[in-house]
Amino acid sequence: MSIQKDNISETIKTMGQKAHSAKFELQNLTESKKNEVLLSVAKALTDSTEDILKANGIDIKNGEEKGMHQGLLDRLRLTESRIEDMAEGIRQVAELPDPIGNVIDSWELENGLKIKKVSVPLGVIGIIYESRPNVTADAFSLTFKAGNAVILKGGSDAINSNMVITDIIRKAIEAKGYNPDFIQLIPFTDRSAVGEMLSLREYIDVVIPRGSAGLIKMVCENSKIPVIETGSGNCHIYIDKTADIDKAIPIIINAKTQRIGVCNAAESLVVHEDIKNDLLPRLNAAMQEHNVELRADDASIQLLPGAKKATEEDFATEYLDYILSVKTVKSTKEAIEHINKYNTGHSESIITEDKESAELFLNGVDAACVYVNASTRFTDGFQFGFGAEIGISTQKLHARGPMGLKELTSYKYAITGDGQIRE
Repeated sequence: MSIQKDNISETIKTMGQKAHSAKFELQNLTESKKNEVLLSVAKALTDSTEDILKANGIDIKNGEEKGMHQGLLDRLRLTESRIEDMAEGIRQVAELPDPIGNVIDSWELENGLKIKKVSVPLGVIGIIYESRPNVTADAFSLTFKAGNAVILKGGSDAINSNMVITDIIRKAIEAKGYNPDFIQLIPFTDRSAVGEMLSLREYIDVVIPRGSAGLIKMVCENSKIPVIETGSGNCHIYIDKTADIDKAIPIIINAKTQRIGVCNAAESLVVHEDIKNDLLPRLNAAMQEHNVELRADDASIQLLPGAKKATEEDFATEYLDYILSVKTVKSTKEAIEHINKYNTGHSESIITEDKESAELFLNGVDAACVYVNASTRFTDGFQFGFGAEIGISTQKLHARGPMGLKELTSYKYAITGDGQIRE
């Protein structure tokens, strides 16, 4: 191992030790003190907008020079509005009830032992993410409010933005008289840093990856620490034969084009054959206006001038681009089967005026979030009322869907006796 990698290993191990120590300090902070820190951080971020945009400008320039994909550049880019959104997310978290110390359940045994099931922090959370510097602030606010220390490993593309944001947060914490190691950012862009982080089982309690399917797969396969998987989003919209086309078109446009580089953007359209003749020509015109390329199956391509022939790979792809695949089906049951075959367990939607079709879809689709007559773009902690979010969990253990404060806690049992012994 090179000297550089030795330094990386030792630095990251030290960060783990600091986080492990800091978590016990953090767990003793009252709700009011945590909220004071959060509001101070929110103000510090907006006050430092110019510094953040300057650092982000360096990252954007580097990305453009490297030929970064448009969707990834969108994820990377910060604006005054997006920085204000970061701060507003933190303020919303400050307004939410403290998830720690809540009695989830309680009972008394015949022998007089009184048992309480009480919510507690997870401890130290490691978060590995790509491109999106807003995650730095989001991750801090939620982990902090839930009593957890956090170690962040952002992508190399956003290193300048992430370092400035983290420095602002740490200074705001320290100004309130608390340990800045409640949040730490791994400063290395070398890929070996991720492996070092994933080996710190002694210090990190859980790892949450956010990013591409490749990143998530790598973390799941290599981590020695328990992982909460936040999956990629191959999201579908199914247009049932009873759908209101005037309602469907705006939903499709919103889900596909409002932001192309996000995991809850629609990537595939599934269309009932009975409505395709009325829907697809209008859809084609709308998609052309928004520069969306369509990739269609044999049953629909003749109604979509300019569309390309869809392949099997298209139906399984999260494009993060102005591309939408189109699949025609004969029934809601077939639509569900197609979606369950290709989806990533993220967000799926049906557009229908038929209650039975809606119920069949809601019950049959295997995904964290299933919609009726709404855009998939609402799968977001901010939109769900959680404030900022850690990510969208596509697994079924511990957490599923948008992960807010509650999902960053565990529980323990507090048992009170009066001299009882077991016979």
